[in-house]
Amino acid sequence: MERRNFLKVLSVGAATLFLSGCGIAAVADDKNVAAESKISGGAKMKIVVINSSPHSENQSTSRYLAQKFIEGAKSAGHEIFTFDAANEETHPCQGCDSCGMDGDCIFDDAISKKLMPKMLEADLLVLVTPLYYFGMSAQLKTIIDRFYSRTEKLHHKKSLLLATAWNNNDWTMTALNTHYETLVKYMEWENVGAVLAVGCGYRSAVESSKFGDEAYKIGANL
Repeated sequence: MERRNFLKVLSVGAATLFLSGCGIAAVADDKNVAAESKISGGAKMKIVVINSSPHSENQSTSRYLAQKFIEGAKSAGHEIFTFDAANEETHPCQGCDSCGMDGDCIFDDAISKKLMPKMLEADLLVLVTPLYYFGMSAQLKTIIDRFYSRTEKLHHKKSLLLATAWNNNDWTMTALNTHYETLVKYMEWENVGAVLAVGCGYRSAVESSKFGDEAYKIGANL
């Protein structure tokens, strides 16, 4: 997504949050958030949340922000489907082109049976990942590569990135965010935003910060 379009998204309150030590360094102005027009247009949205952390619900920092987002989205009446990419049976794309970019994958796994039907009918896709070696988890990348089988039908949706990292350097999330923005541009998605939490390497840190409240707010303001 071009920078001017990305900033336009932020201006209506779908904030990208850069968090240092799980303290909010930059957030959308509260007045803008309160005055924003609903991204959903007031309609009930179908939302698919793809978790990709191998850690449990009680330990994972990225799953925590997904939980808070889901609470907010449910409070606004939206329909949520969650997929656990780390614990479901999945297979990486083989590049065989048997699907022809619009057909069944050769793997009749959880992606084909459970996730793909939900993604095809979804209005919003939420990508949730811990930062591993400055990129998304292998579990999430596996899902994204399998977009190939239904590429065109997955275009023109809304999207959101939720990510956490232990590191807190100003460049920690650069590669991941660039990858995400490139994906948004290629898939012609409407970018709801990206919540990038640096310095959040353990659960108690993210739970004691304002981070969860902001994740909730994004869901509630859809």
